[in-house]
Amino acid sequence: MTTTTPAAFARTVRGSGPGLLLAHGAGGGIEANYGPVMEALAARHTVVGVDYPGTGATPKAQGPLEIDGLVDQLVAAADSEGLDTFAVSGYSLGGPVAIRLAARHPERVSSLVLSATFAHADTRTSLAASIWQQLFEAGRHTLLAQYLNLMALSEPLLNSLTPAEIHAAAEQLAPALPAGTGDQVDLVRRVDVRSDLAGIAVPALVVVTTADPLISPTLQRELAAALPTAEVAELPTGHLPFAERPQEWAELIGDFLARNRAR
Repeated sequence: MTTTTPAAFARTVRGSGPGLLLAHGAGGGIEANYGPVMEALAARHTVVGVDYPGTGATPKAQGPLEIDGLVDQLVAAADSEGLDTFAVSGYSLGGPVAIRLAARHPERVSSLVLSATFAHADTRTSLAASIWQQLFEAGRHTLLAQYLNLMALSEPLLNSLTPAEIHAAAEQLAPALPAGTGDQVDLVRRVDVRSDLAGIAVPALVVVTTADPLISPTLQRELAAALPTAEVAELPTGHLPFAERPQEWAELIGDFLARNRAR
């Protein structure tokens, strides 16, 4: 079920049980980033996610995105669904969103799952995001889709495909790029939640995507090292665990959340 109301982000709600909020990545969406694992997550949780401006049925923003605005909309969605407390799963850009949410609402967050993510963009990530944004805003969407295949897929998966298959995949992806991609990738370059990490006290799982060309494993491990409660799980995938290793990713998330409910 997906709904939208004026001044609110389009919302996806699935399942029943303890609350689980989802924060998606830049240029993605709840369905794009969590669709392949949604059934597994919703089997044991009331799953609530929102699409950022310019994704799905959420209108494009009129100005730059701010992380606190994304947090406010995610909390508002939880309120509308009657969730007083909840775990939060953040993927890629959704990681900083989840971290800021936990910092601002510590009494409501039961645990965090942070996958393929970062607390700030280092020089390499900022450069990759800059190229991504420029290609999108220049309308070179097929070339951007090829670039995203290069920057998101693990080397083994990329090399298992022929150049013709990569080109075909890019042709298919290009028209599906969300209208808000440029705004969301701009936030990737600006966001910095490092000062929030030390104060987070809830259990946290950092899923490091060890073959990730976009968000380096080094940057992911830096986040984990600065988060006092973090445990680390490594997943041998590129930046798209939902595409390359969906079952293993779902099991990591589900098992962690189940362990923390049992404590």
